[in-house]
Amino acid sequence: MKIKKAIVLGAGFGKRMHPITKKIPKPLVTINNITLLENSIKFLTSIGIKHIVVNAHFRHKQISHFIKKKNFSSKIDLVIEKEKILNTGGGILNASKIFKKQNFFVVNPDTLWRKGYKNEFRKLDKNYKKNKKPIMLLVSKSKSYDKSFKGDFNLNSNNEISRQKNNKFIFTGAQIINRSVFKHKKIKPFSMNIVWNDLIKNKRLIGIKSKQKFFHINNYKIYKKLYKKKL
Repeated sequence: MKIKKAIVLGAGFGKRMHPITKKIPKPLVTINNITLLENSIKFLTSIGIKHIVVNAHFRHKQISHFIKKKNFSSKIDLVIEKEKILNTGGGILNASKIFKKQNFFVVNPDTLWRKGYKNEFRKLDKNYKKNKKPIMLLVSKSKSYDKSFKGDFNLNSNNEISRQKNNKFIFTGAQIINRSVFKHKKIKPFSMNIVWNDLIKNKRLIGIKSKQKFFHINNYKIYKKLYKKKL
């Protein structure tokens, strides 16, 4: 693995997870006796990531306390969005300041990252180095445990990502980028979709297909079902 940096997105309100997230932030929700945040950090550490930045907003003191208590082997920095939540795009732009011009992974802890993803993350790393383009890990809708997902993207034979009316692939929550994708954007609330749409327009966004069954904690109903499974 050439890339040794990563961001874990932890700033959301987790409203679709009520009532459980009324008292705790979503990254600290537990499944299989481990929090979503710890699962993501341990997975990233297992593939060689040395420096992880976690962004936080809602109940950020709980996340800060959790990270300090765990004493992870990777270096963990917490970036707190104090005044207002910056959404996905603004959050990544703000959290990535510490990485300067270096490349980094971004992962959503709502996805249950498991050992089967290790080779796929290595493929992301290898393809990013080869093509010098932002890259995503996508999965076919047919592999999603949650059948409510309508699809986010399509993928052509050249691994270029597009968006149409009928999209066959779901974004797993893993990507590799660097700060150049944000061009002249300022640190304020904006969606990562704005960045992706611009990259797609210029044929600068590529992807690879995941072969893993996709387990994503999208809402409380799905959480309750997955909580009972041994994954």
